[in-house]
Amino acid sequence: MPDSIETSATPWWRDAVIYQVYIRSFADGNGDGMGDIAGIRSRLPYLRDLGVDAIWINPWYVSPQADAGYDVADFRDIDPRFGSLAEAERLIGEAHEHGIKVIPDIVPNHTSDRHEWFQAALAAGPGSPERQRYVFRPGRGPDGSLPPNNWQSCFRGPAWTRVPDGEWYLHLFAPEQPDLNWAHPEVRAEFESILRFWFDRGVDGFRIDVAHGLTKDPELPDVVAPQGSGYVYPDGEHPHWDRDDVHEIYRSWRRIADSYDGDRKFVAEAWADTPRRLANYVREDALHTAFNFDFLQCPWDAGRLREVIDTTTTNLNSVGAPATWVLSNHDVVRHPSRYGRPAVDWLPGTTFQRDGEVDLALGTRRARAAALLSLSLPGGAYVYQGEELGLPEVEDLPDELRQDPTWERSGRTEPGRDGCRVPIPWSGAKPPFGFSPQGCDAQPWLPQPESWAALTAEAQQGDPDSMLELYRSALRLRREHPALGEGDLVWQEADADVLSFRRTPGFACVVNLSGAPVALPEHDRVLLASGPLDGDRLPPDTAVWLAL
Repeated sequence: MPDSIETSATPWWRDAVIYQVYIRSFADGNGDGMGDIAGIRSRLPYLRDLGVDAIWINPWYVSPQADAGYDVADFRDIDPRFGSLAEAERLIGEAHEHGIKVIPDIVPNHTSDRHEWFQAALAAGPGSPERQRYVFRPGRGPDGSLPPNNWQSCFRGPAWTRVPDGEWYLHLFAPEQPDLNWAHPEVRAEFESILRFWFDRGVDGFRIDVAHGLTKDPELPDVVAPQGSGYVYPDGEHPHWDRDDVHEIYRSWRRIADSYDGDRKFVAEAWADTPRRLANYVREDALHTAFNFDFLQCPWDAGRLREVIDTTTTNLNSVGAPATWVLSNHDVVRHPSRYGRPAVDWLPGTTFQRDGEVDLALGTRRARAAALLSLSLPGGAYVYQGEELGLPEVEDLPDELRQDPTWERSGRTEPGRDGCRVPIPWSGAKPPFGFSPQGCDAQPWLPQPESWAALTAEAQQGDPDSMLELYRSALRLRREHPALGEGDLVWQEADADVLSFRRTPGFACVVNLSGAPVALPEHDRVLLASGPLDGDRLPPDTAVWLAL
């Protein structure tokens, strides 16, 4: 009886493995070439067998889709492209039957320009109460024809758009995504109501988009250095990123989550300059977890990885929060394609710069090793859909098919994020690879490479050397082994280009990032390896789990 009490007292989210479902590209259930809720429901057995604890679903709300659903027009209903509210409720119930929790996205920084609030603001005019929910300002210059300040959109170009009556509104992303004014009590009350709406329908938490961006300096001063320049503001003093007053919002959200049964959770997409600043989001009275972008952006370098692991765990342990480890998501180049290129420094707020031709064999070998590394570290982990299939970035999409706002707003100089969002392959020898129902003529909303025939879930099923079976084995062992999940980590003596650590009880992970084989430490047996071993030696770009 004491054991069961202790287990129930440990929140599930502290060491959960959460699978990211990019809904447009996961599975098409109705045959229109775009993923939907019916597709997710049809693949729940796959996710159960993979061994994940929860799914995070990218925005499924009513939206004009100017930014793939991150421009929300109605937070309390499902976009017809994806299904209906009733279908969403069925998905939540069916996922729970499979032992899978459901975490939708929430987008509190902005709405769609088609949201009823913004339409009312446009109609009401300058100085109206309706405009106070957003960030409207007069322009600069004698005729007000210059933007109110120099802020830039994350999708390139100015962060301000002028409306016909002469005022300007702020959009840190696309013009179709006007920023909300979080100093307004109606904005705060509305989102607290939205949280309760979905908690009442059984969701297990939320992923918070742009969690670091909600509050702005009321004076709206110019940014003193361009985004990605390397300049770091004093703590909390950036005019629109990672301001200290944002945490007041999340304290109220935490109280709402805690009022529901079942350990509901939040995970923050919070880009902070340091792990210490990131820890502010996950204090005991704030959010539960935050994505570890320092780990995602770290190059394939043993010293850098060890430093990120140490600083992450030290800072989060200081506030009692678990780490999360993530290798890819819907906003970044897939990691087999990153690891298959020379290491580059990649600052927050900047785009990964592809340097030369990709060596996918090398990148995939490193991706396999990185999977074992990330899944053996203390805390939780995220798996981006298709990562378990070893999908690379699609780098040769036809220009006319690209849909990411970054592509157009950069003057077609930056390819944007479409290459990591291509619909994933399930079965068959040619596109659409089982993405849509059998016999359906609809083409996926982005084209899949012919070469993905070897990477379908069907082709990898049962192949002990496949990426899919590596993930399945790793997730099974992670559930079974008492050392994995939350707990300790002790570094062991190793060469400079080797990561070697122990976890209690009786587990070790060794990752060889050097150019030559290295001897394995003493062990009882090999639990799992990311590639073939050379006797008692670990080849380059290979990881191994050992029982001690």
